[in-house]
Amino acid sequence: MKYGIALGSANAKFFADIAVEAEHLGFESVWLPEHLMFTTRMSRSPHPGETHPPVPPTTPIFDAFAYLAYLAGRTERIRFGTHVYNVGLRHPFVTARAVQTLDIVSGGRFEFGIGASWLEEEWVAAELDFATRGRRVDECLEVCTRLWTEDEVTHHGEFFSFEGAVFVPKPVQQPWPPILVGGESGAALRRAARLGDGWLGMHHDFESGAAQIARLRELLAAEGRDPARFQFCLGGRVTTPDDARRWEDLGVTRMVFAPWERAREAIDGMRRFADDFGLGS
Repeated sequence: MKYGIALGSANAKFFADIAVEAEHLGFESVWLPEHLMFTTRMSRSPHPGETHPPVPPTTPIFDAFAYLAYLAGRTERIRFGTHVYNVGLRHPFVTARAVQTLDIVSGGRFEFGIGASWLEEEWVAAELDFATRGRRVDECLEVCTRLWTEDEVTHHGEFFSFEGAVFVPKPVQQPWPPILVGGESGAALRRAARLGDGWLGMHHDFESGAAQIARLRELLAAEGRDPARFQFCLGGRVTTPDDARRWEDLGVTRMVFAPWERAREAIDGMRRFADDFGLGS
């Protein structure tokens, strides 16, 4: 099982230091949260059963691709992921180009975590229809994957229509950087099984994680896909080697988490975890 660091659980001013130290310590990846913007009034939540946003509107936001490209220049081996990118808020030309560029400048170290979005006010501010976001995400992914793999693309869909688009160069990773679909809803799991190279879950305990993975395996089977070629990534507590073995037994391929209690202790927490779990050895 791989270990990825959730940068969103730390103070933004330490992101670069955390990424550099994470690579040094042997962590596999770092993951950057993403939004286009926040509004003063926010509703909903990405967490099932909750109705209030998990972050205040003053939370720092960065252009994910620009920031991860900067981190790529500071590192050599560690992988980078979006956690998650709100793909439906952008034209697929914008998304496909950003993904392609980051994958190239990082030497093929990018994992493309995407989501359908939970913040309705963000969509309203961008003058897009929140109710159609699922179909919009599906069409965005269809267009992007074609741009990354075909010499010339003509597309006429519900939201996007164009003729003879030429898209070069192609990403380093073929056929494209892994697409990990985030979300806990039935729609998100179905999208992951149908279109994704993996699933990116949120905060889970062993029981909830097992339930979602079991459902995903059913959906993958219905799509005729091999679960062994699918990434099961989620967030959860890993405090002992026994925890790690339990997650692995459930089929988790990557944990994206924060091995610290307080953000100011992020570096020390990573060092303790790396030492306890023998990372880099």
